[in-house]
Amino acid sequence: MPKEILVVDDQPGIRLLLTDILTSEGHRVTIASTGKEALDKIHQASFDLIILDYKLPIIDGGEVLNQLENEEIKTPVIVMSGMAESIIGEMETRRIVKNTIAKPFNVMDLCARVKEIFM
Repeated sequence: MPKEILVVDDQPGIRLLLTDILTSEGHRVTIASTGKEALDKIHQASFDLIILDYKLPIIDGGEVLNQLENEEIKTPVIVMSGMAESIIGEMETRRIVKNTIAKPFNVMDLCARVKEIFM
């Protein structure tokens, strides 16, 4: 059964790449380019996984995580960041964050992490 994945990134190329990869793996993908747009979509629909860029316009990834936790939304999250090493400590304290991936990322590594979450 296909899983519903929300991909949140302000870079169109990354959104397109992840959409292509994840749909070829059999998943349904919804995209958002800002944290605000992501929160709106999360409130409108249900997702099995959120792949979230940490640096986003309007509302950043950290604030998206805060709001999800405050609202007790338990959807697992993979956080992507160009500064992954500096946020890993913070991400380890968050219940819903299952993985942190450094940008640029290895596509095969990302797919493996997605599969692990759905097992």
